[in-house]
Amino acid sequence: MNIGGSLPPEEPPTIFYVGQHETARRSPVSLDLLSQAQSLGYDFLATQITTAAFQSRILSLVSEHSKSLQESSNSDATPAPLISPFTPQDTTLVPEDSNTSLVAIVSPWIDLGSTDPIIAHISRQVFNLEVAYAAFCGVNNIVVYGPLPAADVLQYARAIQEGLGLGPYLQLHILLPMTGELETEFDGDMHLSDLARGTQNLEYEEEPEDDLYGTWNAWNTIRALCSYSHKLSIALELPRQLPSLSLQSRWYSEPVRLLLFPRTTFIRNAKGYPVLSKAHQQLLTRFARLRFAPWMLLSDVGSIPDSNPNPASNPDPEPTPAEAASCAKEKPKDPVSRLRYLRYLQQSQPPRPPIERFGQGYQDYLQSPLQPLTDNLESITYEVFEKDPVKYEWYERAIAAALKDLSSTVEDQRPLIVAVVGAGRGPLTTRALQASQKTGIAVSCWAVEKNPNAFVLLQHRNATDPLWAGQVNIVKSDMRHWQGPIISGEMAKVDIIVSELLGSFADNELSPECLDGVQHVLHSDHGVSIPQSYSAHFTPISTPRLYGDLLSRSGSDKWDIPYVVMLHQYDYLSVQPDSDTARIPDIKEAWSFSHPIAPAKLEQSRRRAGGGVGADGWVGGDGSNEHNARSCKLSFRCQDEGVCHGLAGYFETVLYTGSSGKVQLSTNPVTMEEKSKDMISWFPIFFPLKSMSRMVQRW
Repeated sequence: MNIGGSLPPEEPPTIFYVGQHETARRSPVSLDLLSQAQSLGYDFLATQITTAAFQSRILSLVSEHSKSLQESSNSDATPAPLISPFTPQDTTLVPEDSNTSLVAIVSPWIDLGSTDPIIAHISRQVFNLEVAYAAFCGVNNIVVYGPLPAADVLQYARAIQEGLGLGPYLQLHILLPMTGELETEFDGDMHLSDLARGTQNLEYEEEPEDDLYGTWNAWNTIRALCSYSHKLSIALELPRQLPSLSLQSRWYSEPVRLLLFPRTTFIRNAKGYPVLSKAHQQLLTRFARLRFAPWMLLSDVGSIPDSNPNPASNPDPEPTPAEAASCAKEKPKDPVSRLRYLRYLQQSQPPRPPIERFGQGYQDYLQSPLQPLTDNLESITYEVFEKDPVKYEWYERAIAAALKDLSSTVEDQRPLIVAVVGAGRGPLTTRALQASQKTGIAVSCWAVEKNPNAFVLLQHRNATDPLWAGQVNIVKSDMRHWQGPIISGEMAKVDIIVSELLGSFADNELSPECLDGVQHVLHSDHGVSIPQSYSAHFTPISTPRLYGDLLSRSGSDKWDIPYVVMLHQYDYLSVQPDSDTARIPDIKEAWSFSHPIAPAKLEQSRRRAGGGVGADGWVGGDGSNEHNARSCKLSFRCQDEGVCHGLAGYFETVLYTGSSGKVQLSTNPVTMEEKSKDMISWFPIFFPLKSMSRMVQRW
């Protein structure tokens, strides 16, 4: 029952980290320009690492080499060209403290994936020189244009892999479109791909219209070859028209570090102001809720105005009367209108659901499941899941319903015996007493707890809590070893057993074994177990972040254990048919358990283990658990290609079924809204797959 933290009193503010980029920026990014940008509301600027002079030098070098090859009778004797180190004319970037507020752009005119070996060789040299120098100058975030449509992606990926080692702190962000081609235009007269020899001069063929996942496939190849490096992420360009929800969800699951907004992403509202469509707003909200929300980069949306303009240096011609009249009717251009709009969206973000506020900071954080049977939990652990606004209310409803049904079943008018096994700090005991108080049905309440520290607190609470008022019988024992309640000197049977042993996969905290072990104290005719049954469910998911996290950890057993995790940045690989508008996952049941089990099963289990009643009575857990063995084989239909990194596990439970209906809890995303909305006690469980290379085929 691992959970992240306590519910904060106030929702933390949403922070948008917004930058500006001009593909045709002519002047260097100086301290004055950076200061002016920050005064306008920008957080950072993007700048190219090298100048137009450097590009001209490289193009001349390639042209000269091509000429030498044409003139030489033996092309193999002509060495590949080498680029000399930077000169002051090649770059305006120098080490500055302010460089932490810069994002560097690798020259967009190179072609790292060119099949022309000379172009690829020159491109790798330019790439390595620029990345190494930017890292030397203290710029840690570097954007690299993704591979061209007809590029050799493996060759491109090897160049990126080499670049990751050029600086200890740098982060490489691959600039990619969601699908198709980038809308961010390259500003320049010549691209190195134009100088490629042979068939390389042919225009690149566009992606087939139905190959929506072509760009994602290229990215998947790059990051797989780079071993899911934490230093590699995506700068994702948002197009004017977003693709299907399935493709949006796929990109959402990937390590997107920058969201690029070209001018064409925005539309005009009725008043003529630039805004984002509803679909863009929803996607932006989704990204903003990530544990590490991506930065936002406005590209070519207007220049940063000069804070100290000098009209004499660049005088404008005097407008004609007609031009002056026309300009008077037009609204003045606002160079930061799109920035202002993003800040408006920042302030108007919808509130997060309770589970996200509760787990703030623990999204996609792998935790080992609790072992309450083996370990004695700390008080803070109990306290965290006691804050659940739903679970204990539902438990109280279940207890109250069971009390009402049993009150007419028990022949004598004795108080009904309610035993809370695994009582912890007493939240379920309190709910049992409240259910008794609200229904008017008297109970004899027993609290069984093995944790010696919690046992002390239970005694203190029994003495000081007005509701408990000393009426709770507190037993320090493993529930499986408990002989049962003794009333007036005689052994009695329990009418209602209540427990909250469920884990994230229902049975992973040994609930079946424990409840089977304590069943001997339950009344054989009408005894009720709360919960009565529970089932485990799972579905395949793609979660690069978690897979990369596991790859970076040491030890071989990391693949052999499940993890409790607040899944956040992931993608369902299998969704229900015709659910593309809502992306309803296909989650299937693995197995289930119910309590109490048939007496014959329990008796057989006792005999096989040599258990039974000892000299001092029942000795509890019998050690034989074959009747709880479960296995399953399920198949899932995956509509789109992808990589399965593991299985996401959930559970559903029926706390009680009686005359008033069912009381149920669920962490299954498909049924949780209906059965236990806003419950926060359990995060999903994640079963990682060590071999993730297998592609899920498109059906």
